[in-house]
Amino acid sequence: MKEILDQYRTVNEQEIREWFLAGKISDFPSDGGVCVKYKTKQIAVFNFGRMGKWYACQNLCPHKLEMVISRGMIGESAGIPKVACPLHKKTFSLEDGSNLNGEEYKIAVYPVKIENKNVYIGFSE
Repeated sequence: MKEILDQYRTVNEQEIREWFLAGKISDFPSDGGVCVKYKTKQIAVFNFGRMGKWYACQNLCPHKLEMVISRGMIGESAGIPKVACPLHKKTFSLEDGSNLNGEEYKIAVYPVKIENKNVYIGFSE
């Protein structure tokens, strides 16, 4: 199980080696998420319309190792954009992946950019 989690690692803007085309803006619902596949990874992409921002993170919930984060509810807590796992309600920051419930579980987050009505996710490998 640990090896599944090990393939996900937060990517900083400085580490980006590839911008992956995830789809067109119109492929993503406003204030919702979609799962895309990058190599062997499932990535949750969120169009946070209320905030006018885009976020990407691992789709794998680290709590019970279920690929469900893209179906989670998004919102904010003290100004921090967050997603809640739809199965167990664990909440994670979409900015840095930290667990907002105070537990040690974290998720990997990835940079997102919008160009020419396309959505790109930054990866380091």
